[in-house]
Amino acid sequence: MIWMIISGLIVGILLGFVMQRTRFCLTGGFRDMYVQKNNKMFYALLVAISVQSIGLLALTSFGALTIAHETFPVIGTIIGSFIFGIGIVLAGGCATGTWYRAGEGLIGSWVALILYALSAAVTKTGILLPLMEKVNTPTNVNASMSQTTGIPAWILVLVLLIITITLVVRTLRKPKPKVAVPKLKQKYTGIRHYLFEKRYHPFLAGIAVGIIALIAWPMSYSTGREGGLGITTPSANLIQFLITGDLKFIDWGVFLILGIFAGSYIAARGAKEFKWRLPDKITIRNSAIGGICMGFGASVAGGCSIGNGLVETAALSWQGWVGLASMILGTWFMSYFIFVRPMKKLQKQSTQSVSQQPQTT
Repeated sequence: MIWMIISGLIVGILLGFVMQRTRFCLTGGFRDMYVQKNNKMFYALLVAISVQSIGLLALTSFGALTIAHETFPVIGTIIGSFIFGIGIVLAGGCATGTWYRAGEGLIGSWVALILYALSAAVTKTGILLPLMEKVNTPTNVNASMSQTTGIPAWILVLVLLIITITLVVRTLRKPKPKVAVPKLKQKYTGIRHYLFEKRYHPFLAGIAVGIIALIAWPMSYSTGREGGLGITTPSANLIQFLITGDLKFIDWGVFLILGIFAGSYIAARGAKEFKWRLPDKITIRNSAIGGICMGFGASVAGGCSIGNGLVETAALSWQGWVGLASMILGTWFMSYFIFVRPMKKLQKQSTQSVSQQPQTT
């Protein structure tokens, strides 16, 4: 039990600290692919996936751990991930992002986080369980990409690595804008500067997140929990424990998410970025709806942006890649209504206003 607490908290604190300091935000990354045509954060996710997949290939090859590929529900993964993608736009952060933003003092993230955990618990063990089972039962297929294609795992990892390196190199070679961006005056020196002030490139953040995700596997396995990073089930388990007091709901994953919160709080405090911030009514409403969509969607899909989008993808599971694509589509769908359509409306109004101005001679 003591090792479970220590190892879970260590990995969680590292992840929360790194994500807060590097602003590693998958919601923003998925959104920017559509709204701003900027793929940098998505490529950073590919970096994290690649780092983790190389490590997993080594660990499984040497027999350090075994990844059991089971079946996964295709329809449930698509529908659930799409709903999850809608939810993270409304909530302003994905599952992990909501945990670490709550550690910064964002009240909206607290609202989203509580309803995310509650709706996940209701879906996994409550009144929505029959609905989830009905959606997921008919379309279970083998999740292993290697087994279903007959392609050795090392080749799949190599292909992923080549694609990722190509995209990263191409991005780094793009000419930087000539407009000078003002930099804030450095306040700290030494290790404090590097921990709490220096800004890091998203690709470096991707490497760090990938390493932490890799470390999570043996740490988790050492406590009897066979898996890597996971956010939705531990969040639901925490709610179940608080309601019932049953210790069976406490596992390595619960201490992981508590560590994410603690790590983010430490990082925000050290960088003087912690502040209680109360959003407006619309933001609170969207956060609440988003949290519900996140909990339900991730439960039906069998994973969130971390569980499916980072971990299952690196484990060469179809569930991860199908889920990742579906949640990106869900993010784009809601981004149209939250960001794109209002911008188009403003542009149209601006154009009409200019055209209606009287002509002078």
